[in-house]
This record gives sequence, structure tokens and C-alpha cells, in this order.
Amino acid sequence: MQLPKINFKKGEDRELGFGTSAGTKSRLMNRDGSSNIIRKGISHFSPINIYHDLITMSWKKFFLLVLAGYFTMNCLFALIYTFIGIENLTGVEHINFTHDFWEAFFFSSQSFTTVGYGRVAPVSKLASSIAAFESLLGLLSLAVATGLLYGRFSRPTSALLYSTNCLVAPYKEIKGLMFRVANARKNQLIEIEASVILAINTSVDGKVQRRFQNLELEIKRINFLSLSWTIVHPIDENSPLYNLTKQDFEDGKAEVLILIKGIDDTYATTVYSRSSYTSKEIIWDAKFVPIINNNMNGKTEIDLSRISEYTMVG
Repeated sequence: MQLPKINFKKGEDRELGFGTSAGTKSRLMNRDGSSNIIRKGISHFSPINIYHDLITMSWKKFFLLVLAGYFTMNCLFALIYTFIGIENLTGVEHINFTHDFWEAFFFSSQSFTTVGYGRVAPVSKLASSIAAFESLLGLLSLAVATGLLYGRFSRPTSALLYSTNCLVAPYKEIKGLMFRVANARKNQLIEIEASVILAINTSVDGKVQRRFQNLELEIKRINFLSLSWTIVHPIDENSPLYNLTKQDFEDGKAEVLILIKGIDDTYATTVYSRSSYTSKEIIWDAKFVPIINNNMNGKTEIDLSRISEYTMVG
């Protein structure tokens, strides 16, 4: 396999904090913007890491985790009430273990949430002490869950849609490397700025190294992202991609790294979005299908479901 020869511009070769040996065989950045790096030697159970995981995990996973914790906690206290004897709870008639457990489970859920319907109540000091402790634990747990819920809602994030593929398409009299982005939310993003960097394997003194190069963009900054934005790097004689072929991209394990930042006017704060395209996700000799048109009322429409559509060209 012949590694491609890249014309790196002097003073612009960067390593971005990944190092020259990282990602020589795999992608550096996942499509969702997370680093494709495995970290060892750190604790995953520190408060900071746990908080970060709870804030950034998907909503589905978050709610499933909350429900699982709620169910597990009530099962634990139901077993305790059953173990000390169901006769310590008034309003419950002993029948069998299953019946006693579920009666204790629902009493636990009422104590945990401090609802307390009143049909079942503790009648001994031991059961009352357990119920009091569970109520305190329930208040603290609900406060933590509420804080996490607020943190997830209040955390400023971007929701940029990226085209599934990056294209090498005809651009003016030459070709250009391009991809398309759009805002998936109704909020307004202003002062949008894009940075695109090529990561590719090259041979340096007989060793394979990961090299990084800024790609100059046709337009790297726009004021508003109300529609879609096709970000283009012109492949001219000044481009590090000049004379490179699809095979060169594959041999060099090329990856296009993207950083987009802008201001969310809802929160008046800067938000960031990251993504990348590997050589397998770059389509050569194709162009994007237009997704913007005017409706019958003369208003501009954009079909975001077609943001990734493209057609092949000659």
C-alpha cells in the first residue's frame, strides 16, 4: 500500500491533541462528535464522571435508569419490611410471601415519594424507623433526579444535522470537498463558524504518522443558519487534496474532522458541534440535490429529510 504524498503548508500542520500515532487504523472522531478514544486508568465512579454521564446520556437511557433505580429501591425496602414481619404494618393481612411482598412494595413506594395514602402504616418503632429513613432517602433521591432533569433541559446544546456523506463534487471550474449542515431546531443560531481539518496517514522517515492540515473554506463564517449551509473546500493547486484520488484517501485512512460553533440566541451562549467523515463516507463525483424551494404562498421551505440526498455526475 502506497501512502499518499501530501503537500502540507508550512506552519499549518496541526495535531489537535490526538498525537501523530493516534487513529492510524481507525477514525479519530465518531459521527456524533465524541472522541473515538478508550481511556484507561481513571475511575468511572467519581462524582464528576457520574454527573457527566447522567447529563449527556440519551433521554431514553436516562428515564430507564431512573425507573430502574426507583423500582430497585422499592424492592429493597419491600424485602426489609417483609423480613421484619408484615405484622409490623397495619392494614395488611398475611396470606403468603408474594402477597406480603407486593403490599410492602406499594407501601414502600408511598413512603419513598412521601405520598402516604394511609391504608397501610407502620405500627412498631422498627417499621416506623425504616419508613422514616426511607422517606428521607426518597426526598434526597427525588431532589437529585429533579436537579439532573433541570440540568439536562438547561444545558445549551446544538442540534445540527449533517449530511450522511461528504462529497467531492464539481465546484465552479474545479472540484470541491463539501458537506451540508442544517439546524434541526426552531431556535436561531447566529455567528456560525466552521473549521475543517484533514487527518491522513503519511510516511515520515519510514514511519506511519497521522498528519493534520487545515482546509481552507469558500465561506467559513455566516451570520444566520436559517436554511442549510453547504460547506465547501475548493480543491485547487493550493489545496492539500490537489491531485489526490479516492484510492489515496483510502490508503491514507483519510478523515475529515469538523468543528462548528455558533451562538444560540435562546441562551445567549456559544454552542459547539463536532463530526467527521472517513474515506468510506466520502462520495466522489456526486452533487447534492437541492432541498430549498418556495411554496404556493411564496414562502421559503426546506426539506431537512432530504439533507443527505445526492446524485452522481458524469
